[in-house]
Amino acid sequence: MAQKVKLSTIAETLGVSTATVSLALRDSPLVALSTRDRIKEQARALGYIYNRRAASLRTSRSGIIGVVVHDIMNPFYGEILKAIESELDRDRQTFILSNHYDSVEKQRNFVETLLQLGGDGVIMSPAIGTPPEDILLAEDNGMPAILIARSIEGLDVPIFRGDDSYGISLATNHLIGLGHRVIAMVGGTDQTSTGRDRYQGYVNALRKANIEVDPALRIPGPRSKQGGFEAAVNFLSLPQKPTAAVCWNDLVAIGLMNGIARAGLIPGRDVSVTGYDDLEEASIATPSLTTVWNGQSEVGRSAARALLDKLSGSHEPDGIHLIKPEMRIRQSTGPLRHSGHDN
Repeated sequence: MAQKVKLSTIAETLGVSTATVSLALRDSPLVALSTRDRIKEQARALGYIYNRRAASLRTSRSGIIGVVVHDIMNPFYGEILKAIESELDRDRQTFILSNHYDSVEKQRNFVETLLQLGGDGVIMSPAIGTPPEDILLAEDNGMPAILIARSIEGLDVPIFRGDDSYGISLATNHLIGLGHRVIAMVGGTDQTSTGRDRYQGYVNALRKANIEVDPALRIPGPRSKQGGFEAAVNFLSLPQKPTAAVCWNDLVAIGLMNGIARAGLIPGRDVSVTGYDDLEEASIATPSLTTVWNGQSEVGRSAARALLDKLSGSHEPDGIHLIKPEMRIRQSTGPLRHSGHDN
């Protein structure tokens, strides 16, 4: 096997000290940028590979961050992860990703493995049913945790997410302002803080407008395009004949619109539909989707920054940090047509 290239080898070829090489490869500002670039170029030419394990023994930091979310196939999490990665890259941190698919056991195994690898910290969108003890396991073993998107009661760690109750109330109020009074809510679950908060925002907006809250107008469950598409049959067969739908997220809304169109109705004209998250797909859907921007990039950036700050000795206040949502009005909503969808 080829012999590993040492720092001293790079130092000798360039006529600098081993300490200078070490600092340069860690991007230390103590070394001039031109010298850093020259040392990195030489290291690459010689085939030098940074020994993360040896560095962690010297600094007690591995440079590894764990990130665990429900499902990376959901573009909502993809946008959060892009922001996390960008912020971690600025500090030359590497992250290991896991999907828990709402399995507490899978999430727990990931956190335990991360502890065994000497991970510096973990950013989590916790699985449904996560007990506070599972988060404290990381904290008590010196691996700080930051939560995103979902909250856990009785836990004092920084949590970054959108203000879900306020955001859904924006969407519901938008529909009420267009004259709609029979408004269904499609998707979500009370098993998550997100689901509970969004439903409460919908209820609050209806009550404020003196509209009776009808539990039968809630179609819980769907969280994907397929789920939204399948929910269209239920939605269109409701005896109350809703003229509008507030959807759990953009994926559900786009699926619901496809189902409505399949039934021969026109979303945005016959039935108004709102989404949530303002994914890239929302603006190019047909019709373009009225939705709520949920600050995914800000959630990811803030969570990563809070963790890095915590690792460097400063401390982001514990508790929930809410990103204020914003309405995005497009073509999938329109004024009430009195004939409803029973044309």
